[in-house]
Amino acid sequence: MSTPKTPAKPAILSVDDDPGVSRAVVRDLRKRYGEKYRIIRAESGDQALETLREMKLRGNAVAVIVADYRMPGLSGIEFLERAMDLYPVARRVLLTAYADTDAAIDAINVVDLDHYLLKPWDPPEEKLYPVIDALLDAWASSSHHPAEETKVVGHRWSGRSSDVREFLARNQLAYRWYMSDEPEGQRLLSAAGVDELSLPIVIAPNGDVLVEPTDAELADKLGLSTTLSEDFYDLVVIGGGPAGLGAALYGASEGLRTVLIERRATGGQAGQSSRIENYLGFPDGVSGA
Repeated sequence: MSTPKTPAKPAILSVDDDPGVSRAVVRDLRKRYGEKYRIIRAESGDQALETLREMKLRGNAVAVIVADYRMPGLSGIEFLERAMDLYPVARRVLLTAYADTDAAIDAINVVDLDHYLLKPWDPPEEKLYPVIDALLDAWASSSHHPAEETKVVGHRWSGRSSDVREFLARNQLAYRWYMSDEPEGQRLLSAAGVDELSLPIVIAPNGDVLVEPTDAELADKLGLSTTLSEDFYDLVVIGGGPAGLGAALYGASEGLRTVLIERRATGGQAGQSSRIENYLGFPDGVSGA
């Protein structure tokens, strides 16, 4: 029996090109929030965006983003503006010096800034933690948190998109469907670097992206058995419907090395049944799964 996967903790992301300031921010955040949140550090806006794209594809949640205002390349405001496209409900904080206060106020309208903090913020118990506490409470009250599961992005009228969803459902692989013309579907396409001409795409729980995958590619990536484990078998059953399952079950019970080969989904319709009464070998009944 497999152990249920523990969901990854939501993240707090800190972005600052100054190593000293960056370490100080992460130190204070980890001290207070490290038990319940992943504290992630990036040293540039571009690096932070790449991190956010990978997390988006994996279905990881981001609760708060803390960015420095003055950074080479992407400024803090420019970075937060792009980060909104990937994580629109993550709370956004801008770190500023006293001289940049006016720019921080302007950013409230540009990137829907939640708060700005003047550096230095010592002591954190008075100037940092109350702000982050309030933002985490606000984030936790929202219901738009990502899910760590297979994601399918496609067009609602696409035959292949429908086939992919049916394949996953028949094999009892949990997935979430996103239409390509809706905001969250657009965010996933952007994170994957794929355009709407290459649909459907399937994003595995580990963040790997499959573009217009075949059934065999889906099965291999999502953990279905697609290769033989032995070089020789006594009995090969072609077709995994109820009759094929019965033949394989009785063959194996007689000590024969048995392999069952199925094209689409083992069990067919029976595989999706909640309960099969008096199934052979299971007099008290058994679920299709």
